[in-house]
Amino acid sequence: MKKKSRLLLSSIALVGLVGILNGCSSKETTKADGTEEKVILVGTQNDYPPFAYADESNELIGYDIDVIKEIDERLEGYTFDFVATPWDSMFLALESNKIQAVADQVAKTSEREEKYLFTDESYFAAETVIVVKSGRTDIQTVDDLEGKKVGALAGDSYTLLLEEHNKKAENDIILKYSESGTPSEILQDVQNGRVDAYVNDPIMIHSVIEKYNLDLEVVGQPIVNDKIGIVFKDGKQGEELKGLIDPILKELKEDGTLADLSVKWTGGEYVPE
Repeated sequence: MKKKSRLLLSSIALVGLVGILNGCSSKETTKADGTEEKVILVGTQNDYPPFAYADESNELIGYDIDVIKEIDERLEGYTFDFVATPWDSMFLALESNKIQAVADQVAKTSEREEKYLFTDESYFAAETVIVVKSGRTDIQTVDDLEGKKVGALAGDSYTLLLEEHNKKAENDIILKYSESGTPSEILQDVQNGRVDAYVNDPIMIHSVIEKYNLDLEVVGQPIVNDKIGIVFKDGKQGEELKGLIDPILKELKEDGTLADLSVKWTGGEYVPE
């Protein structure tokens, strides 16, 4: 069985990647037996529990990390390394080939699929919900967010959903774009009253609430259900990686590995059909 992927290149700002990772599409590593493997750099956040976050030893752990490790374990000729990348730099890093894949709970949307390649096989079924300070009763639906301040990360699927809502709404949702770039800090803004609500994945939300002991609660029904895929740059290398990884994701789904990992990290089986 092939070796496991190296877990963390370190939590580097994107500006520091340019010199280090230049030409990484052809980077190779030599194994102990003398064979060479292509190194694929996978971008993910380091503050998005339980999917991808840094532990006490500053190593990346989480559901998305384990999925990539399983792929690495089953795919000969390739080694997958992780690059902790801020969300607002993620797709820039992909487009400029500083990373060759993104595994960061990225929902498949028509807009994204026009620009990037997604695996046909999804590896997680995600919900989108609203979270508010506990005891608040005036917010239950997206319409209830109109005229209120809602935390947002530029370019993520949750923000895009609200931006699309504003195109049709008479009264806009007031989107307060985070400078920190992390969902956990936005949730603390909800706690402190800087914003009225936040829209994101309930599993991540509950993980952060528990970690920071926040007095928040998820309200209403899920807004949408998303299928999550691994993302590649649209091009020859992306097509090659997609073709290699899709069959493995299908295998991971069929043999129960994705279900086991989902239970391990989230407590439930959130595996797409």
